Amino acid sequence: QVQPIESGGGLVQAGGSLTLSCTASGRMFSRYVMGWFRQAPGKEREFVAAVGSNGGTTFYGDSVKGRFAISRDNAKNTVYLHMNRLKPEDTAVYYCAADWTSSPGNLPHQYDYWGPGTQVTVPS
Repeated sequence: QVQPIESGGGLVQAGGSLTLSCTASGRMFSRYVMGWFRQAPGKEREFVAAVGSNGGTTFYGDSVKGRFAISRDNAKNTVYLHMNRLKPEDTAVYYCAADWTSSPGNLPHQYDYWGPGTQVTVPS
């Protein structure tokens, strides 16, 4: 079992960059697929990115492909979301999630453990 905790959210101007971090307590972090999702007010939770347990496989949602990058440092039990060229439509609460499985998925129900979320705001 792991407990993810997100950090690094905030307010950033359109076109700017921000990096979110997610540190997970618990053993065997390196065995989990890690993912990022986001949810804007009144909208469903949206897949952003996922990374395989060893960091070798990454997977992105269409709306962030080419702008965001996911990475992980298993020695630090941490996964990162590097966000570039931010847009107002990126405004949302960003959630980190852990999945005990063999390959990254893009559906919320595939993930077993969730963090409380961190707010990212990009004013228009």
